[in-house]
Amino acid sequence: MSDDLILSVVVGSRAYGLDTDDSDTDRRGVFVAPTEDFWRLTKPVTHRDGPLPEQFSWEVERFCGLALNANPTVLECLWSPLTEVLTPEGERLRGLRGAFLSRLAHETFSGYADAQFRRLDPAAPKWKQAMHMIRLLLSGLHLVRHGEPLVQMAAYRDRLLAIKRGEVAWAEVAAWRAELTTDLAGAPSVLPEAPDRESVEKYLMAVRRAHLQ
Repeated sequence: MSDDLILSVVVGSRAYGLDTDDSDTDRRGVFVAPTEDFWRLTKPVTHRDGPLPEQFSWEVERFCGLALNANPTVLECLWSPLTEVLTPEGERLRGLRGAFLSRLAHETFSGYADAQFRRLDPAAPKWKQAMHMIRLLLSGLHLVRHGEPLVQMAAYRDRLLAIKRGEVAWAEVAAWRAELTTDLAGAPSVLPEAPDRESVEKYLMAVRRAHLQ
């Protein structure tokens, strides 16, 4: 792991409880670039791959921006049950996760799922992609109803893995997707109208001050 990581979690099938014997270990993280590097003409990178296989990390400012925009992939990192790196700054970030939430999640979770649906060919669907489309809708519906995304899919494991194996008719998958999409659009939301940008900005400024050389 890199020394500048403040948070690193396992995501994907292992975090969702959908792993099988051949599942990869997908990691997502947050790192902090030295503050003085932002004063240079060439700015620090906003994200990077590695160093481990299937590992991707965002610089903390980029991560916060995506989370404030209700990016499903980023939000789920803050609720992953599998944490490998958690510094005090990472712990404060995770403790702030409620500040990122807003009713924009209704649109982003359904929008990401809809984009996946449009890429699927009913005559020859990619079943793994179809499974994750359904999983994303389940996660988003739980988020708007309960205030946190549903990461652990144990209650749906058998049905989702059956989709992944191609054992569920496309018509049934499409019907489940339509039902969840309708529920997500009309669900009474516990989420605030807007995220708490002020608290997030205070956190980010504190991180920048702490990383002045």
